[in-house]
Amino acid sequence: MKIKNSYIYLCCLLIGISNVIIAQSVKNKTEKQPNIILILGDDIGFETVSAYGSTSYKTPRIDAMAKQGVLFEQCYAQPLCSPSRIQIMTGKSNFRNYEKWGYLDQNETNFAHLFKSHGYATCIAGKWQLKGDEYAPYKSGFDEYLLWNLMDTSSTYNERYKDPKLIENGVMKKYNNGEYGPELFVNFINNFMERKKDVPFFVYYPMVLSHKPFVPTPLNQKAYQEFKVVAKGEPGGGKADNIHFKDEMAYLDKNVGDIIDKVKSLGLLENTLILFTGDNGTGVGITSKMADGREIPGNKGYTNEYGIHVPMVAYWPGKIKPGQINKNLVDFTDFLPTMVDAANITLPAGFITDGVSLMPQLLGKNYTPRDWLFAHYDPKKGDFPSARFVHNKEWKLYETGEIYNVIKDPLEKNKIAEKDLNPEQQKLIAIFRGVFKKMVRPNLAANSVIKVKKKKGEDDDDL
Repeated sequence: MKIKNSYIYLCCLLIGISNVIIAQSVKNKTEKQPNIILILGDDIGFETVSAYGSTSYKTPRIDAMAKQGVLFEQCYAQPLCSPSRIQIMTGKSNFRNYEKWGYLDQNETNFAHLFKSHGYATCIAGKWQLKGDEYAPYKSGFDEYLLWNLMDTSSTYNERYKDPKLIENGVMKKYNNGEYGPELFVNFINNFMERKKDVPFFVYYPMVLSHKPFVPTPLNQKAYQEFKVVAKGEPGGGKADNIHFKDEMAYLDKNVGDIIDKVKSLGLLENTLILFTGDNGTGVGITSKMADGREIPGNKGYTNEYGIHVPMVAYWPGKIKPGQINKNLVDFTDFLPTMVDAANITLPAGFITDGVSLMPQLLGKNYTPRDWLFAHYDPKKGDFPSARFVHNKEWKLYETGEIYNVIKDPLEKNKIAEKDLNPEQQKLIAIFRGVFKKMVRPNLAANSVIKVKKKKGEDDDDL
């Protein structure tokens, strides 16, 4: 009898242990760190998204994101893509770590490094434009990549779209059967998420849309089929036309929707934060109409409102209360601290960021909104002059002394004398003026910067 009772006890004990293990496994699966997806549109100001009042373009999938999440009305990037990309990836203002055009110091800790070091699978697809060899994305923290403009900076502009020339995990691929770059990028991302659905993942999609050249997309079937891509410098290629910017915006919106649909099909929507924004203002030559009657000219490259004011939407079903319109100031340095906060990752000791986490705002918790934003802009590209400025939603002060009311004068055509401001406005400008002396580059640690020599004949003319 004792042997029988001991046997029953042992069986019960084993069953109990098994149940604990199963329960813990279920708990661990339930508590998996959230997935993070960051989508960065190329050359799209806020006025290109219909949720912001644009009547020139229809972006139903981004609009749906906004209705089901948070639309930020006051998000600001740098005026050009390279400065913005360094800023969003590292969480730092350009005065700290921007070395030169199209270059990311691979010793610089960026968001991919942070996610990878905490067990995330990491992926990047789209536009690189940060120099380096085929190992650069790996050194920058990405497990897998499919990129345009990594090593081959001499390819034609068109080779990001139809019949693209891309590098996939170290292998150069030239497509020649009508493949469309943005579709290849999204397929790569969706395949990655399919394979990594059981572990936390971080996806960065720096899009090639909707950067010039403005050319037909597969949604415009006949025009796309007839469009011809030739090697740079050769005659007979298809012609770019601003009329196709509208088509590219439609495909950009489709890309966003396709990624969301994939996350949904994998059953991961409620455990995935998806952020969408643009890297700078819309390209010069594109004018967009708004529902309120305004016609907004693209001013990419310039530091006025239409060069830096970009869309931003945050979407996380079950976590973020839908239908929010957020009017607070947001800077590109805020993305890194926001994403690591969402993932419950603590920044390393000594890590410097000029951003603040937006998670309290996203989740309806107590927060202190920014009173102003600072920008250090020195692109080291073309004829664009350097500038440093501080602004809020209404007023802007340049370090050189110019004052503008950006609500009344978004193109900054009329300087305002400080003596013509009321006492409260003068007090605000004095606060702005005090910011500049704090934003001074610290001494760089020895060997912290990799100097890359420009190869003979190398020319990255992609702005």
